[in-house]
Amino acid sequence: MKLLYPLNTRPPLGLTLLLALQHMLASIGGIVAMPLIVGTSIGLPNSDVVTLINASLLASGIATIIQCLGLGPIGIRLPVVMGSSFAFLGIAIVIGKEGGVSSIMGAALVGSLVVIAASFYMHKVRALFPTVVSGVAVTLIGLTILPVAMDWIGDAPVASPEFASLPKLFLALISLAIVVAVSAYGRNTLAAAAIVIGLAGGYLIALALEMVDWQQISEAHWFARPEPFKYGFSLSLGAIVSMSLVYLVVIAEATGDFIALGNNCHINVSGHDLKRGVLADGLGSTLAAILTAMPLASFSQNVGIVGLTGVASRYVVATTGGLLIMASLLPKFAALTVTIPKPVIGGVGLVMFGMIAYTGIRMLVKASDTKRNALVVCVGLAAGLAVTFEPRLVQHLPDEMATFFHSGIATGTITTVLLNLVLPKPPSGEDAD
Repeated sequence: MKLLYPLNTRPPLGLTLLLALQHMLASIGGIVAMPLIVGTSIGLPNSDVVTLINASLLASGIATIIQCLGLGPIGIRLPVVMGSSFAFLGIAIVIGKEGGVSSIMGAALVGSLVVIAASFYMHKVRALFPTVVSGVAVTLIGLTILPVAMDWIGDAPVASPEFASLPKLFLALISLAIVVAVSAYGRNTLAAAAIVIGLAGGYLIALALEMVDWQQISEAHWFARPEPFKYGFSLSLGAIVSMSLVYLVVIAEATGDFIALGNNCHINVSGHDLKRGVLADGLGSTLAAILTAMPLASFSQNVGIVGLTGVASRYVVATTGGLLIMASLLPKFAALTVTIPKPVIGGVGLVMFGMIAYTGIRMLVKASDTKRNALVVCVGLAAGLAVTFEPRLVQHLPDEMATFFHSGIATGTITTVLLNLVLPKPPSGEDAD
């Protein structure tokens, strides 16, 4: 796919803001949802939940800008959106119920040092990710997060009769159809804004159907200020170890995101690039803990936006970081974006996540077509999808191992890396039938 705006180009200011808003709308729901769920799950008062949300938006914005523009040896300089990662959701709730927010922040702070240390070995990690391995990892990223879009479309507990009701399905399908139509028939700038047009179109339909909840806007304050160190840090060895294990899983997922993003930007991501990106991941999570935010990771859905729209400009996504910072300081602005109904985001998400899977499949097509590589791909994909479809497969593993293998992305990637190392390679140029 030809890029409309390559990596180092700067679109006109007005268009940059529109395209940046597109990335923000795709990510802000996830950024806000993580601290919201954790805060309510551990029984925090509403004022403290708002503090966590504002801090997460601020940390996400700063980390996004650093990833995109770089700061010396920090930042991969690709259009990466950083945000509060759902990979940490379960462990953050467990730690928070036992030791409160201070325990979450302490474990996140120390755990982020593991990521920083690991970043200096990413040149060796990159050697473990030839096309056949990275293709499996990227494909799994797209396929395993599709259920997230389905949950957004359902917008209710699965057992509820309101799950995926006809109005919600209609809203999701209309939003999806708008994105597809604009991408297929629009030209240049119009096609590049397909996501935000789909979100806007779905939002207008939702307004007509009275499916927009304005309460969040009326309840939000006009201004907010950062409150670093608000809860302090308490250290628990068990919490630190558990959080650090999740950070290792996130490193594997981030590696797949970065390689997929490089592929969409038409550049080869080197081990040195991975080092800078993972270092920014780690330092971003350090900053997040200081600001009282949830740990950060790269957002896969924004990788899909780059692939779908052909807009690879890192300056566009750096502007997204600025919008996230603004949202953290102006809660009513953030609340407005969060009023977009989940079925609208879900319908658009199907396209974004499908595009990520397509990127991975395209990478697999480029891999050598041998029996050996076919076996590596088949087993890796099967392992990752098996754990995704039936998480109870790993319920009897020790907790330390289960932390890794609960993630279909991590399971499939680890399996593929090991098979690629163990299985003998055929002589150069030899294809098996």
